[in-house]
Amino acid sequence: MSGRVPFAVLAAFLALLAAGAAAPAQTIDEFPVPTANSAPLGIAAGPDGNLWFVENQANQIGRITPSGVVTEFPIPTAGSLPWYITPGPDGALWFSEQLPGLGQIGRITTSGVITEFGGLTGGPPRGITAGPDGNLWFVEFSDAPFGNAIGRMTPSGVLTEFPIPTVNSNPSDIVAGPDGNLWFTEGSADNVGRISTSGVITEFPLPASGRGEDIAAGPDGNLWFTEWFAEKIGRITTAGVVTEFALPSTGNLAWGIASGPDGNLWFAEFQSSRIGQITTGGAITELAIPTSSAHPYRVCAGPDGNVWFAETGTNQIARINLAAAAPTPTPTPAAGAATPTPRPTPSPTPATLASPAPVPMLSRESLAVFAVLLAGAGLILRRSR
Repeated sequence: MSGRVPFAVLAAFLALLAAGAAAPAQTIDEFPVPTANSAPLGIAAGPDGNLWFVENQANQIGRITPSGVVTEFPIPTAGSLPWYITPGPDGALWFSEQLPGLGQIGRITTSGVITEFGGLTGGPPRGITAGPDGNLWFVEFSDAPFGNAIGRMTPSGVLTEFPIPTVNSNPSDIVAGPDGNLWFTEGSADNVGRISTSGVITEFPLPASGRGEDIAAGPDGNLWFTEWFAEKIGRITTAGVVTEFALPSTGNLAWGIASGPDGNLWFAEFQSSRIGQITTGGAITELAIPTSSAHPYRVCAGPDGNVWFAETGTNQIARINLAAAAPTPTPTPAAGAATPTPRPTPSPTPATLASPAPVPMLSRESLAVFAVLLAGAGLILRRSR
């Protein structure tokens, strides 16, 4: 052969290109929170088919339907500073309160009834998750002697605290792992920790200083976490083997991370106001948020098959519509209890994600015709030989 691409192969390629030429762009919808400057931070999918989020500065818990209707519920304790939120084993949502001092754990039913539990001796709670044992688990993230512990609370409010072996580790987030244990990040110690439901803690060092922040269980049976100082996404197996993936850009401060309904991990880039997607193979895509200075914080998979996140900087809750075309990933190599009145929010205008200037292309119809012509030309040439 002469080394030239056969006409039939080129024609088939162009036919495929024509079929995808009109693929829809992925979009983000943004929904304003009714209370101004509320600082939404944590967000989670509830058992009622809605999304629930905390309003750190407004001292409220918010609920948003998949269509964007927001209801707000005031927290009884003034200035409680709610932070993270998670669905509990009892059909309610549980959240951490960084109340000045030692903090509290809050519980809200899907009808909006709030109960608060104190008694923490370790320090203000932050990340919180439901454990495989039917209890709530959370981190107490301040330096020792005021924190540096993992807390366990039963649905009835019985508290047990487990000190972390490394002092002043500043644990940030915690999640239930696929191995029946709980996994957590230690930001100041550059460790990832594992705690059994009986309280036995094992720590795994990270390769370099990166300050692990949020952590999530991946669809591949591993744990995935953000490293906001190192600007990397980390992956750790249940045996403790760590792999890191550098972000394509800098100045991000990657924070929240969650498994998406599409089999990928999604994470928030707080400083650069982007949302990142990483496949289980390490390919990373970064998506620009339509509103500037959005400062996304936490991310979660929604009950509607989309990805949702809280925009702290713009006081909005946002949705990535995964039903639209998925972005093409760029591979990144591994480096080693008052009853509130519901207040509907305005229907959002879908915003197309920012993307590079398109290369001029033929229309789908033109490409299809061109493919047929090339195939015919190839047939003529073959017959003339």
